[in-house]
Amino acid sequence: MSEGSAGRVVAVIGPTASGKSDLAVALAQRLDGEVINADSMQLYAGMDIGTAKLPVEQRGGVEHHLLDIWPIRKSAAVAEYQILARLAIAAIHDRGRLPILVGGSGLYLRGALDRLEFPGESPVIRARLSRELDEHGPAALHARLAERDPVAAAAILPTNGRRIVRALEVIELTGAPFTARMPGFDSIYDTVQIGLDRADVDARVEVRVHRMMRLGFLDEVRGLLPHGLRESPTAGKALGYAQLLGCVDDAGEVVGDLDDAVQQTVRATTRFVRRQRSWFRRDPRVHWLDAETAGLLDQALRILEA
Repeated sequence: MSEGSAGRVVAVIGPTASGKSDLAVALAQRLDGEVINADSMQLYAGMDIGTAKLPVEQRGGVEHHLLDIWPIRKSAAVAEYQILARLAIAAIHDRGRLPILVGGSGLYLRGALDRLEFPGESPVIRARLSRELDEHGPAALHARLAERDPVAAAAILPTNGRRIVRALEVIELTGAPFTARMPGFDSIYDTVQIGLDRADVDARVEVRVHRMMRLGFLDEVRGLLPHGLRESPTAGKALGYAQLLGCVDDAGEVVGDLDDAVQQTVRATTRFVRRQRSWFRRDPRVHWLDAETAGLLDQALRILEA
């Protein structure tokens, strides 16, 4: 345990559609735990179907934290999440229970668990880069980021203009690559990370996206339009939401190719899975498990008992 740490924390991590939420609930039930969300898009109220947010009836009576806490128009801020996650961890520890973080947002997880300080901001630099983003699009800025910080570029979707701008802003502000500020793998807690992956994730992603559509994903997007989904700097760029926004007008009428939007979502999500794997596999602390194997919960419990 690192100096200054304050109790054990478990993190269930891994790529999208690997089964993290179910394992986290099962662990919480067995270990008297509470779950803390570490999926950046599940922080937004109303973004349920498209983020695969676990419905209340599937949470097994386990208390979940940091879900539905941000309005749609809010710009995501990992530094703010860091504060909220650490407060939640402390409160769970105070109750004598085990905090279990679960999610696939790698920077958010490291922000919550590790000795990670976030750099300041420059409104002038950000405004200039934002103008370039509006003029040239995210792909051009992503290419620039790939030249200056290939590791950051590999971890950020080429369509995520807000995160690309932030990475370039930090590079200009500090004179160093965005990822150069990432510390070594040193947690402030007694942390155990359990990583889930499986060979059939791509197939599961496709099944999941089609299931989301059957559950009413399009209606969810329509319902969020009056709340500012299209204008949101973060929520409107989320996987699936961005693609569906591209084929509906401001009244929610379908004006584009819905089937193509679904396939775009599948392709973009499978690309994101590869980025998640690249990010998480760099962390030597993760205990990886094959989510397809029998006895997954028992395997995870053995890791925690070691």
